[in-house]
Amino acid sequence: MERWDIYDEARNLTGRTMGRNEWILKDGEYHITVLGLVENLEGKFLITQRVLTKSWAPGWWEIPGGAVQAGEEPFAAAVREVFEETGIDVSGCEKVLALTYKRVNPGEGDNYFVDVYRFKLNFSAADVQVQKEEALGFKLAAAEEIKALAEAGIFLHYNSIKEVFEVL
Repeated sequence: MERWDIYDEARNLTGRTMGRNEWILKDGEYHITVLGLVENLEGKFLITQRVLTKSWAPGWWEIPGGAVQAGEEPFAAAVREVFEETGIDVSGCEKVLALTYKRVNPGEGDNYFVDVYRFKLNFSAADVQVQKEEALGFKLAAAEEIKALAEAGIFLHYNSIKEVFEVL
């Protein structure tokens, strides 16, 4: 079973871990999630559409990402998640932490920090191979297209991450 480290509010390791989806965190405890924003040389971003079997937000669009496993560094987790979900290898890209934020869900056992890494590299749609268990498909979308998906109510966490779509 996949294990996640548990952190305190200051993002210090507590020495405890939890199993994936156990949702046992006490208020003031967190795990870390990462997103990998992948941009091609034409300024388009790689986004994926969640499979319809997901219990939460099925069919919505998102940035590839997932939980940091116990003992794993967030950057390494972002590289791993992007590759697993899209087949794109971003390991040779510059390490750019574009945004970090904290999501607090009192009483739900699921508080987390989110690190958003931004990767820029030369790739095309032909290079993308989505993981069928995770995604219905993908798009290479301009920032305006992503904003429109958010305005339609079908892009995850847009208001928390919208600044990462701005040109660097």
